[in-house]
Amino acid sequence: MHKLLTEHSGQKMLLLGNEAIARGAIEAGTAVATTYPGTPSSEISVTLFQISRETDLYFEYSTNEKVALEVAAAAANSGVRSLCVMKHVGLNVAADALLTLAYIGVKGGLVIISADDPYMFSSQNEQDNRYYAKISGLPMVEPSSVEEAKDMVLYAFDISEILQQPVLFRTTTRINHSTASVSFGKIPKSKMQGEFTKDPFNYVTVPAVSRNLHAKLLKTLEKAEKISEKSEFNFLTGNGPLGIICNGVSYSYVADAVKDLNAEDQIKILRIGFSHPMPQAMIKHFLRGCEKVLVVEEGEPYMEEAIKAFAQEDGAVISIKGKGQNLFSRLYEFNPALVRQSIATYFDLPQGSKKTINLSDLPEIPQRPPSLCAGCPHRATFYAVKKASEGMETICPTDIGCYTLGFLPPLSMGDFLICMGSSAGSSCGFSKITNKKVISFIGDSTFFHSGIPGLINAVFNNHNFTMVILDNGTTAMTGNQPHPGVDMQKRNLEGYNRVSIEEIVKAAGVSHITVIRPYRVKKSVTAIKEALNYEGVSVIISRELCTLYGKSLKKQKGKPFYVTEKCKNHRDCISKLACPAFFIKDNQVIIDPVLCSGCTVCAQICPEHAILPLKDS
Repeated sequence: MHKLLTEHSGQKMLLLGNEAIARGAIEAGTAVATTYPGTPSSEISVTLFQISRETDLYFEYSTNEKVALEVAAAAANSGVRSLCVMKHVGLNVAADALLTLAYIGVKGGLVIISADDPYMFSSQNEQDNRYYAKISGLPMVEPSSVEEAKDMVLYAFDISEILQQPVLFRTTTRINHSTASVSFGKIPKSKMQGEFTKDPFNYVTVPAVSRNLHAKLLKTLEKAEKISEKSEFNFLTGNGPLGIICNGVSYSYVADAVKDLNAEDQIKILRIGFSHPMPQAMIKHFLRGCEKVLVVEEGEPYMEEAIKAFAQEDGAVISIKGKGQNLFSRLYEFNPALVRQSIATYFDLPQGSKKTINLSDLPEIPQRPPSLCAGCPHRATFYAVKKASEGMETICPTDIGCYTLGFLPPLSMGDFLICMGSSAGSSCGFSKITNKKVISFIGDSTFFHSGIPGLINAVFNNHNFTMVILDNGTTAMTGNQPHPGVDMQKRNLEGYNRVSIEEIVKAAGVSHITVIRPYRVKKSVTAIKEALNYEGVSVIISRELCTLYGKSLKKQKGKPFYVTEKCKNHRDCISKLACPAFFIKDNQVIIDPVLCSGCTVCAQICPEHAILPLKDS
């Protein structure tokens, strides 16, 4: 039995924040959960997927976030509780559905997880998705701790059903990926079967209907504000003439900082957990009792701007600061030391005995930049494409996935990247406006997510470029989740179909389609040259199982290799491939047999054929 299915109410367990959220969904009686995987939200989905194998919960990895929200919206409007999970940039993909779903509303509860990523640990931007609550007119909640994240999921479902609106549940990486003790509640008997009642004049958003629905949404927002004013997740601690308003993980930093500064009798804290609509009356009352206020929030000045507006409306003439010089930046994550320093500076408080530890005498931590795994088939593909395109002036738009790392030297295959699927669309532009050969790279999961429309656009408008689809049989970067092209029988999972990438490409009108096995270097180079010389849209499908995924399926059979005495130290294996299984010792190239997957690519490019498989001992 999965550890999160324990029925012992009151039991405590050490959980990752994402596991706590998943447990909250189970305690809330979630019937349907949908997602497209994306860090820092991925473990929520993995956990619910595992739980769905043992329960009646319906879980799916959807083609993309928009589809995931549409599936969840239909389920919620059939009266069952539904959860939709994504990372922050995923909400951009789902936004088309989100903003109109806000008009329609829901019948059963619908909670939409948006996992924001300050500091961009695994993202292309650090957008602040609190603005989606504002633009959509939907309620939003934000937990400040791992345990609260679990409890707040239940609260969010209740609010969703009271207001008959989806609720945005915003987390940040520090909540998602922290670990803490969580108390379990009861697991209810969930309503798993729904019933949809036809009501086209409330569900079919033609303009005449939407005009009425927008007016309804604004009235619902007024109800939401009344709930926010009384929400248990908007609360006041401490006492004193100085005030701090904060949200999310910042509350934990603030609480610790005030204690460290011995300022509990000088500073009171207003924690905002139900953050849209903000509790206007509560905030105005708080401001009236303050001489000076500091707003502590990661990301954009979302609360700060609203709080200043509330103060102006209330005639409060006090200093309210948040973002600014010598205070908080709109960049990156906060940390306890930064928050403590900013509070002390703004309120002119003595730092006390707890100062930042001086680490100047410690050696610099070795950098560990991200790298493609040893034996990664993407490395072999990039090498083959680079070899095949020698002498050509190229532009290589790339996409979101492990293969994005191909932009790093020595492969240096990646020149332009905006978002999921952008390699296809941007290739269309580059191919029309430049005279260079355009070669785009896109992964199998990303191709299904949002690469197909760009490919169809290219065929229709007669563009001229080569698309390389890197098919490694899984959604590798976020933890080997499935996508429509995955062979689920390899996972011993029944009830799934498999969509052929070749058939999709062919149906899109592409006439030059090549499938290569990138570990076969010479054959791959020859096939790629032919595709690159084709006038029009050509597609190369580079198919080889992800090394780590293959190991998990026990499909990797290659022996590790070693460098023999024939080696003349040309180091092509390092300077052209940079496989992390290689290292230099005593000025000689060595292969780590533990890391080596036996892909044979290095052996094929070695000019002396000095790399051979280890013999069985």
